[in-house]
Amino acid sequence: MIGALRHAADLALYRATRSAHEREDHAALAELEVQPQALGLAPGVGLEWLGVAGYRITFEGRSLLLDPYFSRVPFRNVVRRIPALPDPQLIERHVPASEAVAAVAIGHTHFDHAVDAPAIARRLECKVYGSASLAALMRLHGLGDQAVEVAPYRVYEAGPFELTFVPSVHSKLLLGLRIPYDGELTCAHLDGLAPSAYRCGQVWGIHIAVGGMTFYHQGSADLADEAMRHRGVDVFLAGVAGRSVTPRYWSRILGKLDPRVVVPSHYDDFFRPLGDPMGFAANVKVAAVPAEVAAVSRDARVAALPLKRL
Repeated sequence: MIGALRHAADLALYRATRSAHEREDHAALAELEVQPQALGLAPGVGLEWLGVAGYRITFEGRSLLLDPYFSRVPFRNVVRRIPALPDPQLIERHVPASEAVAAVAIGHTHFDHAVDAPAIARRLECKVYGSASLAALMRLHGLGDQAVEVAPYRVYEAGPFELTFVPSVHSKLLLGLRIPYDGELTCAHLDGLAPSAYRCGQVWGIHIAVGGMTFYHQGSADLADEAMRHRGVDVFLAGVAGRSVTPRYWSRILGKLDPRVVVPSHYDDFFRPLGDPMGFAANVKVAAVPAEVAAVSRDARVAALPLKRL
């Protein structure tokens, strides 16, 4: 209870000083943002941040989409429990029909990670890898045969990409007490897919090997320490929302992954359309990330990517 009160007080203080924090965050990003090749990517490897925890990794004319989320759900739809479904026009804008998508991989099935996966799979006839909840979501859209319910540590080959799914956990964003929308996705009809129906499901960290280098994607700032097996990754795609409610997050995960570069994400306001000026998720404090990382790792470099907009 003491921890919950502390988190509540911290959130209240943030809300009272939000404008100042957002100015700090914008200033920090201006210093941290680099073009992808400045991350030391291997020849032929490309990386784009798509907003929230979404990324596009490219190699040899093929792409891998991680937690792509273009159909931004307005906050009012959450309150009113209006179904959260993919926006076909936004999918067409951000994922052209000419794109050779080898696969889509989903770390967990909250709406800001999974809502667009079925529409992308239908459009480009690719497989989507993820949890049992992700497979259930795909079946709701009539795409069960394009879902791959993954097993831990099995290596999945998708074009030039090798994917390994590592058991993980979601941060307890609700004052350090609870995971929002926890449990399995059990909705029986598309018209019942309100944002709250996108239950978290099994959470995965995703290890990607391609072009002689490695990435590790973590969509939520917590981990299952005993499950972590990968070491010395090149680029850690680090979802930073929720790290303040996860004890010793950076020391625990950086001690396991020992990354060369940390790229923060999931700090933007995911209720805003991608075409709007970027805002920040409540209490995320992205400006604090470099000092937090430096406090536990002298070797890891922190760099941010510009948000991919169309």
